[in-house]
Amino acid sequence: MNFLNKFLDRIEYDTYDDFAKNCKIKVPEKFNFAYDIIDEYARLAPEKRAILWCNDQGEEKIITFKDLSLLSNKVANVLTLKGLKKGDIVMTMLNRRWEYWVTIMACHKAGIVIVPATFLLTEKDIEYRIKGAGVKCLISINEDSVIKNIDETKPALPKDFIYYTIGEREGYENFSEAIEKASDKWEKVETDLYDESVVYFTSGTTGYPKMVAHNFLYPLGFIYNAVYWHKVIDDGLHFTSSESGWAKCSWGKLYGQRIAGTCLFIYDYFHKFKPTDLLERIEKYHIDTFCAPPTIYRFLIKEDLSKYDLSSLSHCSTAGEALNAEVWKQFYAATGQKIFEGYGQTESSIIMGTFSMMEIRAGSMGRPSPLYDVHLVDENMNDVQPGVVGEIVIKIHQPQCSLVYKYHNSPELTEERLGAGYHHTGDLAYYDEDGYYWFVGRTD
Repeated sequence: MNFLNKFLDRIEYDTYDDFAKNCKIKVPEKFNFAYDIIDEYARLAPEKRAILWCNDQGEEKIITFKDLSLLSNKVANVLTLKGLKKGDIVMTMLNRRWEYWVTIMACHKAGIVIVPATFLLTEKDIEYRIKGAGVKCLISINEDSVIKNIDETKPALPKDFIYYTIGEREGYENFSEAIEKASDKWEKVETDLYDESVVYFTSGTTGYPKMVAHNFLYPLGFIYNAVYWHKVIDDGLHFTSSESGWAKCSWGKLYGQRIAGTCLFIYDYFHKFKPTDLLERIEKYHIDTFCAPPTIYRFLIKEDLSKYDLSSLSHCSTAGEALNAEVWKQFYAATGQKIFEGYGQTESSIIMGTFSMMEIRAGSMGRPSPLYDVHLVDENMNDVQPGVVGEIVIKIHQPQCSLVYKYHNSPELTEERLGAGYHHTGDLAYYDEDGYYWFVGRTD
């Protein structure tokens, strides 16, 4: 089962033109992903798989939707018993630990704002984010290099700041133990569509990192990612390689995939990436759909792919940069799988893509998602003609799903970037006579 019919009047489209014109999200008056998707699955299909997690140490864990619902209740209690309340901010550095997927649902339930962050942050990066966002609690993995950077931040932070880590560590509260001891009963906290829910830091190419704020409409636009770009399968197994600190995690292993009914496959590793590890797990767990940046595909084709049974794969996709045509050809020759490209930002869901009903043109960003009113404009905000380079902008129409609605703690930047009713991506491109877009560079 899945919840696609709750948000789409129609699911199947044979042509891009039909898709672009008619595939629109039905936005409810109230929506909280944790209550309306996770808890509903727990009620209607409690044993349906939500997460299949494994790590490079041989551990494995299957989490059903009933498990996820109860575990997120527990974490919501852990956080609120520490005095955290609706509107307060929690930062995570949990890499690919399964606890991240529980914690973000707990935050949604409690109305607590979550700041997912990469475990690669330096001491200065951590301090900047905690102070800039007003973070009150940090939950991290228990790795020496990560803990060292957090420890070096402590003298600059308030005495009542809350530190959690997975398992035992001096100077940190044991998050695993706290979850185990907490009650799984939770009294619902009401949230509004336009309440802040997730904040990502993004540096772009210049200046200090910006704090990109999303509201409770954020999850809905990822239906386009999951259904029409990843082409996930109900009760299938989808693998997006990103760690939890990047927005690509929200793109590929959190929201849209759940609405479409697929199980999330999470492979947790901390040390150096090994392409053979991914290939072994695709074979072992029979992954259906796979998404990774071009860098990973470049690593994969250097292996002897004939040694692995990758026949379970039904659809592959990529984003982050343009995919080299030779990589595309070699992967296709070895696996029979085409790679579908996509483009978007931390501020958005998929803005453009080679959607599943489209012809692939290697290196192209694809065509615009029906979610957004995309324009390519010159410096005077006039639409440009085919072949002419312009900036990609999105005209904002309310209720707008999956688009930055403000910059956290930055009203001036919010006015500058969004006040005229457009989101400026800062990305330059041109489109050809067939409507396919091609990336050129940045405005800055």
